[in-house]
Amino acid sequence: MIITIVYLTLFFSSCLTSCPRRCRCDSPRTIQCYRISTIPSNIAADIGKLYISHSKIRHLQFSDFSEMSGLQELVLFSSGMETIENNTFKALNDLKVMEVWSNKLTSIPRSLPSKLEVLKLGDNSIHSFNPPDFGGLTKLRVLEVPNNLLNTLSFEVFSPLSNLQTLILDGNGMHTISGVAYLPNLKYLNLENNKLMFFYENFFTHLPSLEYLRLAGNQLVRVPPQLPKSLLSLRLDRNNIKSVRARDLRQLESLFDLNLSGNQLLSADGLQVATNLTSLDVSKNQLSTLPQKLPSKLQRLDYSNNQISRIMVQDMKGLASLKHLFLDNNGMILFEDKALQWCVHLSNLAMEQNLLTSVPLGLPVTLSRLDLKGNKIDEVGVHDVKHLKHLRVLNLRNNKLTSIDDEVLESLPRLRHLYLDGNPWNCTCHLLKVRTLLLDKGTDIKEGQCAEPPYCRGERWMSSNTMLRQCETYTSDKGKESKRKLKVSKVSTGKSHTEDDDYDYDAEY
Repeated sequence: MIITIVYLTLFFSSCLTSCPRRCRCDSPRTIQCYRISTIPSNIAADIGKLYISHSKIRHLQFSDFSEMSGLQELVLFSSGMETIENNTFKALNDLKVMEVWSNKLTSIPRSLPSKLEVLKLGDNSIHSFNPPDFGGLTKLRVLEVPNNLLNTLSFEVFSPLSNLQTLILDGNGMHTISGVAYLPNLKYLNLENNKLMFFYENFFTHLPSLEYLRLAGNQLVRVPPQLPKSLLSLRLDRNNIKSVRARDLRQLESLFDLNLSGNQLLSADGLQVATNLTSLDVSKNQLSTLPQKLPSKLQRLDYSNNQISRIMVQDMKGLASLKHLFLDNNGMILFEDKALQWCVHLSNLAMEQNLLTSVPLGLPVTLSRLDLKGNKIDEVGVHDVKHLKHLRVLNLRNNKLTSIDDEVLESLPRLRHLYLDGNPWNCTCHLLKVRTLLLDKGTDIKEGQCAEPPYCRGERWMSSNTMLRQCETYTSDKGKESKRKLKVSKVSTGKSHTEDDDYDYDAEY
């Protein structure tokens, strides 16, 4: 045992003393180098991982790596790389991971090692792929070439990559994709933030295992045809799609996540055929009504930033699994009583920036968050909220409230976050009882400022000494305790609490 320890000590000591200049040798087979101008020549042949970053190495050649036969992982980040000589990596027979990020490469390095499994070339200046680029890379699983200069792409170039599972080509400015490649194991394809307008009819039929497809930020005018049945998640946000037809989605039996936000949708009746959807985002479109029938398994539905002026009971029928519903910024003037009676698991409801004049009646008892910011609500009655025993977040900011009944707050035993700022509060003695109750409950509150009466206008009513002095008759029994709590409240209400739209609507409260 002692001999082993001595041997290891000498071994590590030898490794550290021979560590190249401007490099760190934290372990015998891992070296990290910074701000170097050439590949170090005194690196051991059995080195396993080499990381080089923030350097000035403009050119690579065969001699740079000819002695590193055991290298398995090579990372060259922000190193000024412009050219790589043919056969530079020929000696690296065991190389599995190669990352050349944020450099100045204009083409794919030639003659890459056949055992390569991961190739990442993001943030370079690669403008085209050539047929020989990926020849022999039958073990490649991950290929990432985002944020380069690929204007056009012939998909046939990927044909040798029979084991490819992840392909990322976002942010290239591509106008067209021609050709096809049979990639039986591809599961994740990212073509976001390009300029693609269409896909040929049979393009996706050659990707039979595709599960995640990212096409956001393009110029598509319709849902791509013949999408594979294996698809689980489809992102089409920020395109120019005007309608969703049943035939576009009928074959997607496994699809659970669909994002169509930021298009030009006028109609979305075809959504009903995607029967296994659990998450649907159609925000930032031009929809004036909800589809006649939505998938019954939906758990998250985002219809914000559309033109839906009213929600009726029939609109939400059958959505028993719904947990999160967003109806913000719709100009909504009518929300029918008990419109959500079918939503027996609804936890979060957001209806900010609409034209509602009252809290909708008959909201589900399961609600934990209710956001009514930016409406025209001038009163909240006990009958509006008394059944919401699980409510933890209530947002009523920027409405027309002048007062609020303390019985409303007493009826919400689990309330922890209350947003009341932006209302024209009339800071009469009635509010004193409300603020005492809030302090006793320990509620995190954004209270807002007094609009009336003139003597306390502009003061925050949770910490207004003027209001306290004017209402001594209300504090005769608890005057000292109230004043002590108010001093604390001046500190606690001044903290930065959860802001306007920072709610995590996926969190379980």
